[in-house]
Amino acid sequence: MMRAVLTILILTLTFTGVSQGYTSFLTGDSANVNVTPERGTLLAGGAGDNDDAMTWFLERANGGDVVVIRASGSDGYNNYLFSSLGVEVNSVETIVWNDSSASTDEYVLGQLANAEAIWIAGGDQWDYVSYWKDNAVEDVLNMHIAEKGLIGGTSAGMAILGGSYFNAMNGTVYSDESLEDPYNNWLHLGHGDFLETPFLSNVITDTHYDDPDRRGRHVTFLARMFQDEGIYPLGIACDEYSAVCVDENGIAHCFGEYPDYDDFIYFIRPNCEEPWGPEVCVENELLHWYRDMAALKVYRVSATINGSKFLDLNDWLTGEGGEWQTWYVENGLLNFVEDGNAPSCAAATLIDEGELPSLTIYPNPTRSFIVIDSPTDQLARLLNVQGGVINEWQLRSGTNTFSVQDLAPGVYVIQGEETVSRFQVH
Repeated sequence: MMRAVLTILILTLTFTGVSQGYTSFLTGDSANVNVTPERGTLLAGGAGDNDDAMTWFLERANGGDVVVIRASGSDGYNNYLFSSLGVEVNSVETIVWNDSSASTDEYVLGQLANAEAIWIAGGDQWDYVSYWKDNAVEDVLNMHIAEKGLIGGTSAGMAILGGSYFNAMNGTVYSDESLEDPYNNWLHLGHGDFLETPFLSNVITDTHYDDPDRRGRHVTFLARMFQDEGIYPLGIACDEYSAVCVDENGIAHCFGEYPDYDDFIYFIRPNCEEPWGPEVCVENELLHWYRDMAALKVYRVSATINGSKFLDLNDWLTGEGGEWQTWYVENGLLNFVEDGNAPSCAAATLIDEGELPSLTIYPNPTRSFIVIDSPTDQLARLLNVQGGVINEWQLRSGTNTFSVQDLAPGVYVIQGEETVSRFQVH
């Protein structure tokens, strides 16, 4: 007896829609599904995607819809995210901006609003700044971050996720020219005026860190953040094939293929002993950020396939599997010391909480307002966890209510004359 063999091919159909301002590629179910994703942020180094990190990202989408946004390229992410990693999602749609009219298109804005996960592909971050900043796209992206909280990007997509960012308005900038002149014509930054990603409000990122060596320009970015904005600057950088997955609690898990490959993640911060800013950061002069050969502390993590090594972004001190280095700039030359010495800060915070009693703060976490029950009349300062002063409030004995709608997601401290407490904004 002959047995017929029936081979059933399950095809992923990709639909391409073209309008005046964008091109859409859809793989999967076109009907919207409503599920609740887990919060998280993926920062990827810019070369090939790390499968383990991308699996982490997709699993948090909880079977929902993934939207990929970009300003060049095509649908290369669709099948990879929909089927290659073995994580079930309802759909993957890539939307490519052809011109600025896409930024006001109702279909584009609706798809972004309905997405459970948003992935920003590589490209040119100046395109992204030009197409998405100060318009409805910025609004819907920040709404997604606030309400659903699952977003990520690679290369230029990673570059714009920090509270500060290199905008590449005049093209790229290199380490040598940055150190030689921190205000050269290629080095243009944005600060606190674009995306509001949790735990990244004082952070500037950099990618492709090992090809070419971008440490010098990244340090210059940090110097400019302090010089221009008075920000206590923080940096996260990925080698090309590594990725950082920041979970809802601010733990930054480091994915790569170490020890088979030299895949590293860098977490950069000024040392804690004041004064900690650069000594010289002005136009047409060499950057000088010396501070007794201890200007910057860097936690370099060997990124592994299981993402078990991490740094806690609530304090930028607590980590596992990394090594501390010291960096400093002497008259335009960046120096590195592998000394293993952690920053000279109070454990677990840049703010000395001492033995002061705590305030009662609720709701905590919050999105729009906080209520503070104060035991006395006192002047209180609103601080970020790096100790930067954001505001001052006069507390009265009893119940006090304040809006926090303008705060980026992250951890904050209320430091009074006799009290201190933390709260978190989602």
